[in-house]
Amino acid sequence: MPRVPDTPDLAPAVATVIRRCLAVQPGEGVVVVADATTAEIGAALRDEAERAGADATLALTTPRETDGAEPPEAVAAALAAADAYVAPTSWSISHTRARKAASDRGARGATMPHITADILARLMAVDFDQMVVRSKAVADLLTAADDAHLTCPRGTDMRLDLTGRAGIADDGDLSAAGAFGNLPCGEGFVAPLSGEGTIVASSLAAIGLADPPARLTVEDGRLTMAEGPEGAQLLSRLRGAGELGTNLAELGVGTNEHATLTGNVLEDEKILGTAHVAFGASAAIGGTVSVPVHLDVVVLDATLTIGGTQVLDGGRFVL
Repeated sequence: MPRVPDTPDLAPAVATVIRRCLAVQPGEGVVVVADATTAEIGAALRDEAERAGADATLALTTPRETDGAEPPEAVAAALAAADAYVAPTSWSISHTRARKAASDRGARGATMPHITADILARLMAVDFDQMVVRSKAVADLLTAADDAHLTCPRGTDMRLDLTGRAGIADDGDLSAAGAFGNLPCGEGFVAPLSGEGTIVASSLAAIGLADPPARLTVEDGRLTMAEGPEGAQLLSRLRGAGELGTNLAELGVGTNEHATLTGNVLEDEKILGTAHVAFGASAAIGGTVSVPVHLDVVVLDATLTIGGTQVLDGGRFVL
């Protein structure tokens, strides 16, 4: 008989999300947003919030086709009315007006775009204390620096202007009012002011792994050309969001040692020793562009210097 894959034990990860990351307290209003593909994870999170004493609600919504597309208005209202929320969904609401409005009203929360039970169980078992130190060190350096230089053996050679932009540590601490992060966690990132150069990406959000990697050209802070079938798909999706869809939106560094290359960018961008760049919306993370798309691409074997300090060396985290 064929072997039946083991079912991940979600209990420890779900408890970490609700009790450590969000620090849910008795009497708080907690909203969990999921869709048909993530309903089981959503139910587990809602049940754990209830066990923590919260008034917990599970909202099953219609999925969108593109990361960064707005959720329904009723979901947006529920997020804004909550004390805390968590969104395990098949698309990303991280860079939406609805999510930002909820944060601005003081709701603390986590988004989990493209989450699977396996990814949630594995990545939330990380050594949190060590991951926090790495993520904060990267974020502090991104804040202090005015520039960054990203290369890789496949041809990446990208220079980014970070002037005036603040780095953010995605370290899982979402206990303060208005706090927002991505779970599973494990990165430090920033919204660059601009950038120029070439990115050779092995994993592309909403598309998957590219073999050979996609070759992307960035000019004056915009993605202007993409080579390879996956690159062409990426550029088409970004342009579908309008003129600013190709905006250079993010530079990030993975800090989670449990993350491995899967083709799911939620995990791939967290891989320790990798760097990622995103295009589209940046307003939710310190930039100025608000469009209904935000797509990340991951660079393997990366070498990265930030403000003259080496952070990655051929895929090794050396900060």
